Amino acid sequence: MTPDKWPSFDSLPLDPNGPPGNAWGLFGPHDQLGMLNLLTPDVVAAAAKEIQQGLRVSLDWPLNKPSFPTFTRKQFEHRIVHEETTPMNDDEVHFNTQSSTQWDGFRHFAFRSTRQFFNGHIQEDFENPDTLGIDKWVDRGGIIGRGVLLDWAEWAERNGKEVKPLQSGAVPLSDLQTIIHEQKIEIRPGDILFIRVGFTKAYDALTSELQQSYPNRQPGGLLGFEANRDSLRWLWESRFSAVASDSPSFERGPTTGPYNDPTVSVHQWALAGWGLPLGEMFDLEELADTARRLGRYSFFLTSVPIKVITFFLLFLLLAVILV
Repeated sequence: MTPDKWPSFDSLPLDPNGPPGNAWGLFGPHDQLGMLNLLTPDVVAAAAKEIQQGLRVSLDWPLNKPSFPTFTRKQFEHRIVHEETTPMNDDEVHFNTQSSTQWDGFRHFAFRSTRQFFNGHIQEDFENPDTLGIDKWVDRGGIIGRGVLLDWAEWAERNGKEVKPLQSGAVPLSDLQTIIHEQKIEIRPGDILFIRVGFTKAYDALTSELQQSYPNRQPGGLLGFEANRDSLRWLWESRFSAVASDSPSFERGPTTGPYNDPTVSVHQWALAGWGLPLGEMFDLEELADTARRLGRYSFFLTSVPIKVITFFLLFLLLAVILV
């Protein structure tokens, strides 16, 4: 169910008993899809018109990237199990779902002030695995619709701006609005936004020694979307069904840095407030090259996560069909 009239940004919060900016109840009191409700049959059917030449581009970064994860997270492990008598082989993999390309699910992040997740859920609610699991996304067919790429890294370099994807820095909303204007990109309700900052390209260019020292690099932090009220207003008024980046945090990181107002964290407002999936560490290099070559920055996107009820975050299988 989608609302007949979209609430204004200034009308938030919808639940006066909840934290600032929340849109709890917009799609019903028991909703578990959030902004993915905007992927209606009409929206998906219209997105399919983006397919003209049938080119396909994968957006998955390898599962073993980053090769040395941050925050002491588990490294990716893969082993081949060989059965001699048959003979046959099985694969076993073990990984933290914060590794590589991922969508952040609604259990991942709460409002710090109230410790509440999307639609007012609290940590104890997750003892019931049927609450806010990403399997609900898969039951509805996954994240399928019209993708839009804003290639900020290419635009910034072309315009003489310094791009340091491995350090803390902000991608201003004004830059993205300029890109939309210059490249005549149309934003439609239900679109899936991608912002390229150049992270995966920069990381892949590091030597193995620098990749190993990456978690402890100085200066640290992450280049990402600038978090402020204007940014939040734009995300809300654009009515994206999901947003993603090649950045490991989508927004500038760390999100608790002195440059960020703790009340306007994109993770809090998007995941806990609106039910807006955040995608991180998407490999956007081939997509950006193809988009530049064709002069087209919109495409048909399919992304169907692994169907596991208890994931707080999710890893995905993903492909894009372009123009």
